[in-house]
Amino acid sequence: SSAAKASAVKITEKASREKILTLESMNPQVKAVEYAVRGPIVLKAGEIEKELRKGIKKPFTEVIKANIGDAHAMGQRPITFLRQVVALCTYPNLLDSPSFPEDAKKRARRILQGCGGNSLGSYSASQGINCIREDVASYIERRDGGVPADPDNIYLTTGASDGIATILKILVSGGGKSRTGVMIPIPQYPLYSAAISELDAIQVNYYLDEENCWALNVNELRRSLNEAKAYCNPKVLCIINPGNPTGQVQSRKCIEDVIHFAWEEKLFLLADEVYQDNVYSEGCQFHSFKKILYEMGPEYYNNVELASFHSTSKGYMGECGYRGGYMEVINLHPEIKGQLVKLLSVRLCPPVSGQAAMDIVVNPPIPGEESYSQFIKEKESVLNNLAKKAKLTEDMFNKVPGIHCNPLQGAMYAFPRIFIPSKAIEEAKAHKMAPDMFYCMKLLEETGICVVPGSGFGQREGSYHFRMTILPPVEKLKILLEKVKDFHIKFLEKYA
Repeated sequence: SSAAKASAVKITEKASREKILTLESMNPQVKAVEYAVRGPIVLKAGEIEKELRKGIKKPFTEVIKANIGDAHAMGQRPITFLRQVVALCTYPNLLDSPSFPEDAKKRARRILQGCGGNSLGSYSASQGINCIREDVASYIERRDGGVPADPDNIYLTTGASDGIATILKILVSGGGKSRTGVMIPIPQYPLYSAAISELDAIQVNYYLDEENCWALNVNELRRSLNEAKAYCNPKVLCIINPGNPTGQVQSRKCIEDVIHFAWEEKLFLLADEVYQDNVYSEGCQFHSFKKILYEMGPEYYNNVELASFHSTSKGYMGECGYRGGYMEVINLHPEIKGQLVKLLSVRLCPPVSGQAAMDIVVNPPIPGEESYSQFIKEKESVLNNLAKKAKLTEDMFNKVPGIHCNPLQGAMYAFPRIFIPSKAIEEAKAHKMAPDMFYCMKLLEETGICVVPGSGFGQREGSYHFRMTILPPVEKLKILLEKVKDFHIKFLEKYA
């Protein structure tokens, strides 16, 4: 027995050689990637949920995950028509069922005819199913008041994130001071900083004006660009409109100024427009960069390179899990177009079920079709509800001493500024944490509310924020906001 044990020890010693892949040997660009909305705070929330399931007592009964814009996880009901069409595409035997409306069947048949073998299970063309790209082009033309859109400039993607990462991959080149600089808003959606890190590009920050409802100022763009020229080659300008995490909706004049700046400075424009349906404030309206570019005349329209992005995940649809999206890329060099299609072909194609979901977003029921009234009722219900929750969140936060929240003009998040006393800042440093991470961890541990610290999105030095989604149902949102208020007042008392 002892001889057998000794032999087993020797075998184990031989078996446990050094790992090939370690933190030291891995790709350093991947190690540099951070993604705050699923970062340490969310891991901690998962641990607390496990403890609650084990019966460990906490001062709360559930974790409310307000960290990510996942509508259906927060209880939003799917849009019936979208799900009907995807169901019919997934299981075509249902096309004979009287339970489904004819307009849903008509769309499903059209999508299936565009699929190899009439099946959603076949690969599509790398750029996406032709008839869906045609529907996207028609949608853009309607949205933009007749501005022409070419299906050949449409690329269906795995959510908007995939399109953004793909375009950035093509844009990044050079070394040293000629390395590509990518201008991003601060605060930003962390997909941008993560993609820039992964590609070893240079992040160039421009700051949104918090005192002016997170407006974008061209003078700030110019400052940022001129400073960056000393250490990189800034050639990409990213805009998020409506804003994430800040919720501002850009005015027409602002968009014109940005386009003129991009034209003047020879910058490739990326317009992240996934929240284009989510506009709530009176006097605010969504204007697409493509439409304004066209209206500024041929000198701009024929020259400014623009990629714009949309998704099934946001808006009134909230279909995050389907990973449906598209990008429209205009004024791309013909040879680069071939390179882009080549890069997309390496991934074969976006999920075909996601492409089908995207088709319904751009080709919904129209007046006169049998599903129209139910579709409009559901769509308006979701958007009216979000508008109410945006106002409720803004009003309740602004009643709390030490919290200031700008109007939530659009998107689906609040990004309130929080006052953190110097005593709490010192304690955060002792825990090797950013002050707003310390605040958010305490909020999670004491209330069960999971929000993301502003440091994960970027913010001006010395200012602190957190981002939370406004997606929970109204009654749960009220409870959440009351809990944040009570926590914040106690936090200020403790660290005063």
